[in-house]
Amino acid sequence: MVEFQLMEGVHYTVHPMEYGDIPQVAQIDREAFPGEWATRSHSSYRQDLDNSSIRYIVACTKKDSSESREQIAGKPPWFRRLFNHERSPRTPEDIIGFGGFWMMMREAHIIAIGVRDGHRRLGVGEALLITTIDLAATLNANVVTLEVRASNEIAQTLYRKYGFRVMGRRVRYYSSNGEDAIIMSTDDISSMPFQASFQRLKRGHAQRQAKNLARVR
Repeated sequence: MVEFQLMEGVHYTVHPMEYGDIPQVAQIDREAFPGEWATRSHSSYRQDLDNSSIRYIVACTKKDSSESREQIAGKPPWFRRLFNHERSPRTPEDIIGFGGFWMMMREAHIIAIGVRDGHRRLGVGEALLITTIDLAATLNANVVTLEVRASNEIAQTLYRKYGFRVMGRRVRYYSSNGEDAIIMSTDDISSMPFQASFQRLKRGHAQRQAKNLARVR
């Protein structure tokens, strides 16, 4: 489990996706990727969750709990708990984003990162990308790859920020309108240069969230 601050009194945590999350994730999928191949049926998501090569994560809002900072600090690192945690059932519409990737040899290929309408541009997508890269590293991936719409400059800017480079182009990849896909990939995510930049970006993301919270207050 990874925890982030969204606004005063409201946190969001990133967890592995569960079967009960499928309806909300499918709704966000439709919002974020209207008409694309990424919009999947409930049964497809169930099959993916049963596939050991595929990982889905969800970002869920929660109110401040009674758990103290000392209790949180005393727990193991998040990557040791990501697939071994206890939590109460989620309430309707508290999932605000999701991400997924599949492992192919030593490559983690991002399937999608989507954020619910009304929660975009708040750092949620960036938090999902950070968690994806961290999780890929723990699964011994060498690189992280993806495809993104040629017109989606906002997403491409975020990916370039995190070390993704353009590797090619898939012509008329998206069946909804025949748009091209840009193929992007990181360098070796275990390398010292990548990790130095990645850790700096993670700290910057956390600091920006803290500043946003200060402005809210």
